[in-house]
Amino acid sequence: MVNRLELEIAWRYLRSRGRTRWLSFISLIAIGGIVVGVSALILIIGVMNGLQTDLRDKILVGSPDFRVLVFGDDLKIPNWRGVQTKVAKVDGVVAVAPFVLTQALANAGHDYTEGVSVSGIEPANGSARQVTTIRDHAIMGDFSFKTSDGRRHGAVVGKLLAERLSAYPGNPGTRITMVSAAGLRPDAVLGTIIPRVAEFEVTGVFETGMYEYDNAFVFVDLQAAQEFAGLDSAVTGLEVATADRWSAPDVAERTMTLLGFPYHTVDWQEQNSSLFKALKLEKLGMGVILLLIILVAAFNIVSTLTMVVRDKTREIGILKAMGATEAFIRRIFVIQGAVIGFVGTLAGTALGAALGIIVDHYRLITLDPTVYFIDHLPVRLEFGDTALMAMLGFAVAALATLYPARQASRLFPIEAIRDE
Repeated sequence: MVNRLELEIAWRYLRSRGRTRWLSFISLIAIGGIVVGVSALILIIGVMNGLQTDLRDKILVGSPDFRVLVFGDDLKIPNWRGVQTKVAKVDGVVAVAPFVLTQALANAGHDYTEGVSVSGIEPANGSARQVTTIRDHAIMGDFSFKTSDGRRHGAVVGKLLAERLSAYPGNPGTRITMVSAAGLRPDAVLGTIIPRVAEFEVTGVFETGMYEYDNAFVFVDLQAAQEFAGLDSAVTGLEVATADRWSAPDVAERTMTLLGFPYHTVDWQEQNSSLFKALKLEKLGMGVILLLIILVAAFNIVSTLTMVVRDKTREIGILKAMGATEAFIRRIFVIQGAVIGFVGTLAGTALGAALGIIVDHYRLITLDPTVYFIDHLPVRLEFGDTALMAMLGFAVAALATLYPARQASRLFPIEAIRDE
C-alpha cells in the first residue's frame, strides 16, 4: 500500500528546487511528450473512424444493405415478384424493392455527351419503408418522376452531372436524351447494333456528398428503366433493407440459402470490401506509427526519472539508512512516473478530443471529392477507441518507471550518502 510519506516525497521530487510548487521543467517536458503522443493518436484514430463512418453512410445512401442478384448470361430476374415475396419473409428483412441498373450515354441537347449509370427504382411512396435513403437527398424536385405531361418519364440527376449537362428541372424541365445498347443484338439487315434511344425530362436533382453518385448517376422510374434497358418485365435484382446494417451479412446468407441457385446475394461490406479493408489497414498502420511517439515519450520519462535518481542519490541513501525498504524507494519513483503519465494522458486526451471536435465541426480540412469521395476530413471520436488510447498511453508511461525505480531501490546507503 502507498502511504502518505511516499506521496509527499514523490511530489517533492516532481517540484522544482525553488519555492514554487509547480512541476520542474524536466517533468513538464516528460508530460508534454505524453500529451503530444496521446492527442495525436486520438486525433488520427478519430479521423480514420470518421472516414469509415462517413464513407459507409454515403455509400448506403444509394446502396442497400444487400442485393439479391442472379447468375446467368442475361443477369436479370424475370419472376421477381415471387422472389420478392420470399425475401420479404426472411427474418431480419424490413423492406424489399426491385431495381434496374444499366449504362448509357446522356446528352442534354448540347454537343457535350457523357457516360452515366441509369438506375431504375420505384417512385417515392410516403406510406412504405424505403430500402435506401436516396429519395431524402433531392435538392431540387423529387423522386416522383412525374413529368409535365402527366407520365412518369422523369429523371433525377446527380448534382455534379446536372452542372456539366446544364440539366435542371423546370416547367417544363430540361430534356435529356440517353442512348443504350443494353439487351440489343446486331440487326439482321444492317449487320450492326442499333442503339436504343429514350428521352427523359429532368424532374429533380439530388446531392449525397458521395462523388460516385453525384457525378454519374441518373435515377428514373422502374418501368421506364425496364423499357430503356430492354428487360421487358424483368429487373436487374432486388434491393433489401435489414433491421440492422451490421446483421446484413447474416440475413443475406440466410436469404441465399432460402432462394438457392441461381440466386446469390451481395451485402454492403462485400460490395465495398476493398475500400473498407484499405481503411482498416491504414487505421492500423497509423496507430502503430503514432504509438512510436508515445514510446519516445516513455524514453523521455525514463531519462527524467534517471536524472532525478542521480540528483537525489544522497537523499535516497539517507532514506535507506533511516530504514526505508527497497519497495518504499521503488514506490516513490513509480508514483512520480505515474503522475507524469496520468497528467500527460489526461491532458492529451482532452487536447485530442477538443481538436477532433473543432476539425470536424468547422470542416477545417477540405478534400478533393474527385479523389477522396468526400469533400472534407471527418473526425468521429468513439468512446471505446478514445479510452483504449488513453489507457495505452498511461500503461506505456507506467511501464517506463520500472527501470529507474528499480535502480534507485538498489542503491547502497553508504555509497549513496558519499556520492558527490
